[in-house]
Amino acid sequence: MKNGFLGHDASFMLDFVVTALVAIVPVLLYSLYVVKYQKKFRLHRNLQIALGLTLLVAVTAFEVDTQIIHGGWENIVNKDPDSPRLSGEAYQYARSVLHFHLIFAISTPFLWATTLFLALKKFPGDPKPGSHSRLHKVLGWASVIDIVMTSVTGLWFYYVAFVA
Repeated sequence: MKNGFLGHDASFMLDFVVTALVAIVPVLLYSLYVVKYQKKFRLHRNLQIALGLTLLVAVTAFEVDTQIIHGGWENIVNKDPDSPRLSGEAYQYARSVLHFHLIFAISTPFLWATTLFLALKKFPGDPKPGSHSRLHKVLGWASVIDIVMTSVTGLWFYYVAFVA
């Protein structure tokens, strides 16, 4: 799985995660819609659990592929050491974008897991509004902002490292 499917010489798992980042946001927005406007609390819970598990599996597979199989993102972007795709200022810029992306990418699973864990604990059985709702709403919106920023900065990194 050394070659991706988006046509930009990335790894398969890198292309998969980029695709997942694009797909996650509409599902997340749908989940927010069903809880806020349709009051379908169980569907919202199930969508959030599914999204969380999907991201956990995708990111774990991605990290194993990137770090263990390829030995780091630099080895993916510069597959041919004799003719590196990125060097000098372009490499440093891509690295800076990656570091900015990692702020969100690292915080997202922790924030999402906290939000999910507390929700499952405080909204047992048939979920409905209660005393935990205010904190859940704050944590939920923080999680939404975090995952959207993870998606935007991840796409930005993919662009500067593999497309531009």
